[in-house]
Amino acid sequence: MAIKLKAKEQLQYVGKYAGQYRFVMTTELYNKLTERKVLAEAAMRSGISQGTINAAWAAIGEVIKAWATEGHSVAVPGLGTMRFGVRATSVADVADVSSSLITSRRVIFTPSTDIKNELAETSINITCYDRDGKVIKQVTSDDDAAVEDPEDPNTGGGGSNTGEDNNPL
Repeated sequence: MAIKLKAKEQLQYVGKYAGQYRFVMTTELYNKLTERKVLAEAAMRSGISQGTINAAWAAIGEVIKAWATEGHSVAVPGLGTMRFGVRATSVADVADVSSSLITSRRVIFTPSTDIKNELAETSINITCYDRDGKVIKQVTSDDDAAVEDPEDPNTGGGGSNTGEDNNPL
């Protein structure tokens, strides 16, 4: 298996590269798997009836929503943990602290070690397209396979234990 990316030459309209053509990489998604398909596949792989899997999935979802809204970091079995947080601007004076500093609410997902290892071991294939849509190059990954960790600012995750991030987007 491999993650497929496309790098398409596109004219930049804003920012420091405005007016220049640059190759922009995006993930090629084949399809969005529906909840129904995921549940059917889980039932087939586990030997548990689809109705039972569906009931368990729904219950897990309700537990995660209930506990996350109470401020817990909640384990998502086999995947990692998730919690709610915010992005907010910082201020120098406590008198300026208010909810208007919140720029967005967000879901913070921290993958399990198994998931991070799976991602690190997955190759990446990049297909490069010129501005006319013609394939001009294909690349297979030889990067260091570093995986971003939302809890570790040194990996580009930028998270914090409080669920707050003082760097607005």
